[in-house]
Amino acid sequence: MDYSRPELADRLAAAYVAGTLRGAARRRFVALTRVHPTLRRAVREWEARLMPLTTTVEPVVPPARVWQAIERRIASVSAPRPGWWERLAVWRALTGVASMAALTLAVLLALPQPAQPPIVVVLSAAGGTPGVGGVVPASFVASISADGRALVTKPIQQVSLQADKALELWAVPPSGAPRSLGLISAQGATVVQRGRVLDNTAAFAVSLEPPGGSPTGAPTGPILYIGKLTS
Repeated sequence: MDYSRPELADRLAAAYVAGTLRGAARRRFVALTRVHPTLRRAVREWEARLMPLTTTVEPVVPPARVWQAIERRIASVSAPRPGWWERLAVWRALTGVASMAALTLAVLLALPQPAQPPIVVVLSAAGGTPGVGGVVPASFVASISADGRALVTKPIQQVSLQADKALELWAVPPSGAPRSLGLISAQGATVVQRGRVLDNTAAFAVSLEPPGGSPTGAPTGPILYIGKLTS
């Protein structure tokens, strides 16, 4: 079978990303994507088309035993090695935040697993009170498409926000000023499309701003949530 044919690659990729390609056929397709660039490209294109639909997935509250297992795993994970960000006071409370990625499993369980899975970043309350195992409770999950062209944010916990305030998402580089990715919702999912959002980005941060966003192009309010990318 000629998998370089665009129409065949598109049809198979659509079924794979939508989750209708199952069993042995799905496993065979995953193996084929490793050697066929046309299939990989088709998968990336379908992920970009369907990613906004993840905003319609209703959150599922897992049984208590699931959270207990997650808490035990978090408590057993060592804190990550400090980097340049640890020199900043706002980052110091975030030691061990990377281990909170386990919480995103509940959000992603209903989604088909692509050949190149999305990158997930957990944003925790900056300067928050440590929870179980000394880990700061997570407040947002940011899921970035494999090609870095789209990003979806969603609060894990309900965020109370005054009517005259807004939340603005920022891409934080290893050095230099952060760049705005736009306003995000405090209640539901927000789809952000800003080109290659991962380029020159070491972390994501959320600041408290006026209703229309920062008037200066830089954060003007306090940093409420922050999460770093892991290599």
